[in-house]
Amino acid sequence: MEEKITGGEALMRCLENEGIEFIFGYPGGTIMPVYDKLYDHLDKLKHILTRHEQGAIHAAEGYARATGKTGVVIATSGPGATNLVTGIADARMDSTPLVVIAGQVGTNVLGNDAFQETDFIDITNPVSKWGIQVRSAEEIPDVISRAFFIANTGRPGPVIIDLPRNVQVELMQWKGYKKCNFIRSYIERPVPDATEIALAAELLNSAERPMIMAGHGVTIAGAERELGEIAEKGDIPVAATLHGLSVLPSNHPYHKGMLGMHGNIAPNVATNKADVILAVGLRFDDRVVGKVSEFAPNAKIIHIDVDASEIGRAINPYLTIHADAYDALHALLPKIKVNQHPEWIKFFTRLERFEQDNVISSQRSKTAEGPMKMAEVVNKVSEKIDADAILVTDVGQNQMNAVRNFKISSPRSVITSGGLGTMGFGLPAAIGAKFGRPQRPVCLFCGDGGFQMTEQELGTILEYGLNIKIVILNNNYLGNVKQWQKLFFKARYSQTPLVNPDFVTLAKAYGIEGEDVADSNSLDGAIERMLKSEHTYLLNVNIDSEDMIFPMICPGDPIDKIMLNETEYLDLNIEAL
Repeated sequence: MEEKITGGEALMRCLENEGIEFIFGYPGGTIMPVYDKLYDHLDKLKHILTRHEQGAIHAAEGYARATGKTGVVIATSGPGATNLVTGIADARMDSTPLVVIAGQVGTNVLGNDAFQETDFIDITNPVSKWGIQVRSAEEIPDVISRAFFIANTGRPGPVIIDLPRNVQVELMQWKGYKKCNFIRSYIERPVPDATEIALAAELLNSAERPMIMAGHGVTIAGAERELGEIAEKGDIPVAATLHGLSVLPSNHPYHKGMLGMHGNIAPNVATNKADVILAVGLRFDDRVVGKVSEFAPNAKIIHIDVDASEIGRAINPYLTIHADAYDALHALLPKIKVNQHPEWIKFFTRLERFEQDNVISSQRSKTAEGPMKMAEVVNKVSEKIDADAILVTDVGQNQMNAVRNFKISSPRSVITSGGLGTMGFGLPAAIGAKFGRPQRPVCLFCGDGGFQMTEQELGTILEYGLNIKIVILNNNYLGNVKQWQKLFFKARYSQTPLVNPDFVTLAKAYGIEGEDVADSNSLDGAIERMLKSEHTYLLNVNIDSEDMIFPMICPGDPIDKIMLNETEYLDLNIEAL
């Protein structure tokens, strides 16, 4: 039976029909009618009040990345909306599904620079997947259903809904809600071409030095099992992008580590030795490719991606397969022959052993006294925490050390800001991840710089009683910038030293336990106390300000020109290793 309801009430019913668990947001003037109707739906829609709109959208990203579901964000117009822009850009770069609902001034004053008016659709158009301004309450059910369909199909991304205040209070006939599963001209799941799949199988089966590059698209598609079986069946080493690190467990025999600027030596060197590369769900980011003209010169590259715009944009592949990663790998798997490449696998093993002996072991070794190394701390936490933990990081040296040294056991276990490199992402993203996966431990590593960008979200942790393990790798510098200043700008440390607050006292002000960790001798005990706590716990760890992240590929260099430390490059006479 039809009934008359307001646009705000219609929005709440639409979200309920989409099965939304959590809304992350912050109220304000032009979105107030929606929040008024939310008051009547809190039995089904749990609202998470963050302390800043940027915190809300990063939390929604963390939730989406941990669960695969669409994150929902609500904010008011003007500064409330513009405070979301960084998170929207971050979500677009990292293919994170979000529906962002922003209040707007009434349609009768649009274009008059009314109080807290901004043209939010035009502001976000370059960094969103789709955006629309709703002009009548009757449009709301159709707009919401299309928004969720677009956000989490094909290559996921953020969708923007601009909702004028008068539309929220306008009456409409409620005719029910129908989920969208088709939009004309929008092909959300292209079917892999059988001829291309057969050719890809032929290339991989005949290769002598095959390699798989796995990106975020594998996780988005839920194709981890298919990828692992292809690797095992074809005896093919797997290397991962930053966002692809959890496609296989860290200890899987075919998981050879991370690609790119601070990636592992074996996959970077092997990329330029491989004769066939199966690249699945990645966009050949500049940090992965290095010098384009010298990238994989001997390889026939097979590129699988659901986003046609990414195919051929950075690297021209030998064969393209425009398809969802699951569909493509599922079709490819039965065509892969049981194979062996013993010499190729030994090549990887030699490089892995070299990196372990010459880089990793020294980074993880116990510091004799005083400030510690970042890798040492991350490795020690990883050894003691539950194997099913979700790793969340901020951006910088803390990020690269964390993803290189933290052991991963299951999918969707690495949540970090990749393409945009957003400092301040870590703390709110960890909050969202914990809401999404409350039974899994969530461990956040951040630097002292990035932590202070969104540290007010400790108030969100206080309000909702979350249990997150926070490790600040504190070197009293903007460490990653400092490293580049040292390597490329003659150690002129312009505006990178930090004068920091007492982080433990700050945490205690929010009711959060914590302690300072001065040296290696006190590290084990502090980690054990942190992990035993049933509440959020913060460790402020004393890090050597001269500690840097290596290996490293300098900007503009080929990916096999690898710095092992400040002065030494890898000798490419690999056979002598």
